[in-house]
Amino acid sequence: MLIIKPIITEKSMKDVSKNKFTFIVTKTASKSALKKEIKDTFNVNPISISTSILKGRTIRSGAKRTLKNLSDVKKAIVELKKGEKIDLFEGEKK
Repeated sequence: MLIIKPIITEKSMKDVSKNKFTFIVTKTASKSALKKEIKDTFNVNPISISTSILKGRTIRSGAKRTLKNLSDVKKAIVELKKGEKIDLFEGEKK
C-alpha cells in the first residue's frame, strides 16, 4: 500500500473545494502507481498528481533536551474530476 494517511489541515480542507486531496505516501511511490492505487481504492478518476518531499526537522526532546531528527516524508496532492470526492475528507462547506 502506497498511501500512508490523509493530511487533514486547514489548507488541505480548503483545497477539497477545488477537488484536491492531500495524502502522505511512501517515499518510493511513483505518480503512475499512486494514480492506479487511488483509482482502485477510492473508485475515483484522478486528473493529476503533484508530489513533494517534506524535509524532516530537528526537535529537542527528553529531560536532557537532546536533539532528535524527524524523518523526511513524501506528500501527494491528487486532483480529481469535477463532482468526485473522497469520503475521508469531510470538508466543511461555508
